[in-house]
Amino acid sequence: MWRGPDTSVTISVSSTSAMPELPEVEVVANGVHERVQGRRILSVWTSGKPQTFKSPESEIVEALTGARIAGVRRVGKTIVMTVVSGSASSPASSVRVGSSRARASTQAVERSPRRAEFLIHLGMTGRLLVSQPEAPLPPHTHAVLTLSSEPGEKARREIRFVDPRRFGRLSIHPPPHSLTTHNSQLTTGYAGPGREPLSIPLEDFIALFRGRKTPIKAALLNQSLLHGVGNIYADEALFRAGIRPRRQAARVTRAELARLRTALIEVLKHAIKLGGSSVSDYVDADGVRGFFQLQHKVYQRTGQPCLVCKTPIQKITIAGRSTHFCPKCQR
Repeated sequence: MWRGPDTSVTISVSSTSAMPELPEVEVVANGVHERVQGRRILSVWTSGKPQTFKSPESEIVEALTGARIAGVRRVGKTIVMTVVSGSASSPASSVRVGSSRARASTQAVERSPRRAEFLIHLGMTGRLLVSQPEAPLPPHTHAVLTLSSEPGEKARREIRFVDPRRFGRLSIHPPPHSLTTHNSQLTTGYAGPGREPLSIPLEDFIALFRGRKTPIKAALLNQSLLHGVGNIYADEALFRAGIRPRRQAARVTRAELARLRTALIEVLKHAIKLGGSSVSDYVDADGVRGFFQLQHKVYQRTGQPCLVCKTPIQKITIAGRSTHFCPKCQR
């Protein structure tokens, strides 16, 4: 997959593992941001496969073509690309629709200044690539954004969304017909379904679990409460906080929830620093595997001795997800 520092920003998770979680998506979003911020989108091509597109393909093409990429960030498990278009006559360049990648004629169009956000959810097998146009188009490519070149560059770049299983989703927020502006800013940017784990205040974190009868592990996986937390980091945070995953969320004490919040923030930040967890074929912006899997205390260590007390790690199922814990260290 790796062809050099500018050829791919990729994330890929095999069908036997969970979808990418907050740290992996953060690493990819940061890598794409570094490579494409400030570039204009000259053309857009989409595959016509309806499963991939949460917004109509025509809306995606309309919002993106001719727009400048203001930035790329992560919200929960979603990559958010903010684009700005239309301060003056913007070149529509070429719009590519369908597998033929045929080009339409280039012409200038008048657009009022506006912002939109291109939402990219990677699903189970999604990859986001920043490639040279001459690089072979991977199978199962569902969107290609051709970008402007910087002064002195010999070749343009393309952003490619590749997804063999089509569980990923592409959409525009808000849809073009409802775009609003205020001093060229989005009135309300995409905020995701829940609270941000890395910045939620302690009292708000504790309030999320008040009165909830579900297991604390299931509550951590509830994206409407905390978005971005998945199986790996829920298991790892619960171990570090000493909390058994089957305990009813409402019965976890205030002190324990404070420990859990601290553990969750620490484990997520550490995973981001180490490039995420490569439990299958995930790689970062330079084609390098993450290293946080080497720091796992319980995840996928079933039967192995606990690194603290030597008790064998156990595996159970909670909310349909495999769950790993130490029966002695976690109470």
